[in-house]
Amino acid sequence: MQAIKDKLNDMSAMRKAKNEAKAEEKAEKELAKARMDIAHEVRMAKEAEAEMELHVNKAGQRAQREMAKHAARLSAENEPMAHAPGGPNTGGDGQPSSYGS
Repeated sequence: MQAIKDKLNDMSAMRKAKNEAKAEEKAEKELAKARMDIAHEVRMAKEAEAEMELHVNKAGQRAQREMAKHAARLSAENEPMAHAPGGPNTGGDGQPSSYGS
């Protein structure tokens, strides 16, 4: 009778140890999955950050080109015309004022 009780106790202890091992393994798997998910999210965030930086750089380059175009256009408009009729010392018809007088 004692041998049967011992065997039942041993089986119960084995079942308990097996369940504990399964629970521990499950917790470890969940932790590993969480770590992989975190690593994936970090990678995605780094990629998004790099893509954002690329877009910011492109926008900066485009802004510089537009500013350079605008500055060139303004400087061309503000330059005095050297060969325009009616300039200094002319009578308004493009001829020097002392010419023909």
